[in-house]
Amino acid sequence: MAAPPLHRDSDAAVRDPIPGNSKTHVRRGGHGGGGDGGTTDSSRSRSRSNHFSLRGVDEWSSLLRAEPRRPLLTHVNADTTWLVQLPWPAAATTRPPRGRSHFNILIDPWLAGPQSDVASWFSTQWHVVPSGVATIAELSRLLRHVEARASAGGDRAPVVAPATAADADADAVGEPCFIDAVVVSHEFTDHCHRATLEELPPSTPVFASDVAADLIRSWGHFDGVVTIPALGPDVPWKRLTEVGRLPSWLAVGRVITPGNALYYHSAILIAFDLDDRSAPAAAAAPPPPPGDRDAAASGEAIVYSPHGIAAEDLVGVPAASGLRTLALLHGLHDVRIWLTKQLNLGALNGLRAVAASGARYWVATHDEVKTGGGVIAPFLRRTAYSLREAVEHEEARMDPAPDYTFAELGSGDGLVLV
Repeated sequence: MAAPPLHRDSDAAVRDPIPGNSKTHVRRGGHGGGGDGGTTDSSRSRSRSNHFSLRGVDEWSSLLRAEPRRPLLTHVNADTTWLVQLPWPAAATTRPPRGRSHFNILIDPWLAGPQSDVASWFSTQWHVVPSGVATIAELSRLLRHVEARASAGGDRAPVVAPATAADADADAVGEPCFIDAVVVSHEFTDHCHRATLEELPPSTPVFASDVAADLIRSWGHFDGVVTIPALGPDVPWKRLTEVGRLPSWLAVGRVITPGNALYYHSAILIAFDLDDRSAPAAAAAPPPPPGDRDAAASGEAIVYSPHGIAAEDLVGVPAASGLRTLALLHGLHDVRIWLTKQLNLGALNGLRAVAASGARYWVATHDEVKTGGGVIAPFLRRTAYSLREAVEHEEARMDPAPDYTFAELGSGDGLVLV
């Protein structure tokens, strides 16, 4: 079947996801199905039961303690700030801090204020959709309350959100921060936003790509900044656990496109084993035979690629490293600088990347159409594909078409990755 041409106006208005406007579609293999991803009524019902909001503490806490315990993924802003909550494995050799059941990782935090690259006259952007929280203190407060509610089985007084960011800051005084680690994918300020990052305690472990790590170290704010190590094909993911201050069942790595010196089109891996079946010798163990990789995978991975990554670079990693790809975070929008540079690879590449990685979930990211200024703004071109258009254009070329659940989460909305 021939793929229909795509010829959408790159300057067309695009509506951003807003709180309470999240969408989830289940896509089954094959070329039928119709609609946006062939969603069925039963899958819609199942998807709704796994959704929550930063403002819905009751539902959030109930999902936090639900069995089987699974990772929670929250879109903290409408762009590309994410919160990953990983349940602490019952069999882990190290125990969680008192009153804690989950390890909380914040990715690319930018909550408020402008972001500028090079200089304000060159490029400056602002969020159009308010972030789900205004400050790090507000996010930490919500995490503290939702953990307390979950540990008490939901039997606590209702949590009232602070009226202002100042109220949240005051409420957090003297309380430990509930953000356990931060991951920064790029040095650009929509990913590496200094004002937001410096709201975190200096003791917060930071994992960042090469240039971003050097930049963050130069601020002198954090006690420890780790350069995220690369994970190549056939390298067991457990070797990554030797780097940085993380529990033995958790690691952070990165996948780089060969020849992409600026690693712009790359991916971050958050790898984990919620059964904690690892042993010290596992780090040195060779990968399983190709035919047994799925069965022998010792962990799962959330693959985060805000600008996109070539699909072929996900074929060998993470699968060959003993990981199953639970979720791929990859945008729908194709963004480029007129006549010069491809920025975000968009939905067509995303669909190929989902197929290559075998991801169970495809979650859209970095698609907020922000207010922009500076000399570069008039040269930016954006083609905002929908899932339907990507499927109609690209899946006709695939045999077989991949199975996955697609999710587009509004600012402050979350999803349990089952």
